[in-house]
Amino acid sequence: QVRLVESGGGLVQSGGSLRLSCTASGFGLDYYAIGWFRQAPGKEREGVSCINNADGSTYYADSVKGRFTISRDNVKNTIYLQMNSLSPEDTAVYYCATEPASICSIEVGRYPYWGQGTQVTVSS
Repeated sequence: QVRLVESGGGLVQSGGSLRLSCTASGFGLDYYAIGWFRQAPGKEREGVSCINNADGSTYYADSVKGRFTISRDNVKNTIYLQMNSLSPEDTAVYYCATEPASICSIEVGRYPYWGQGTQVTVSS
């Protein structure tokens, strides 16, 4: 059974940093693409970043480029999202998701498996 558990969210001041973790069980990350998504109150869920399983290539939404970094540790079966220079606009519930594919996407509809989310709140 595919299971994803996010952690690392919390309250941080503007300009601060957080590192989110997404631990997978029931499958090996070697064969799955992983994405990070977020949903702010009253807004649709949007893609933030993703990482291929084939070559480790990464992709970022324009809004987070240069501030966020996605990485994976296949031994620990964990994906990370390092978030720097946070602003109140980054406040949202952050989700990780996975699909059995080599090439990732930040399209929400591509992913059949989702974690429960972790809240990130950035104060001004």
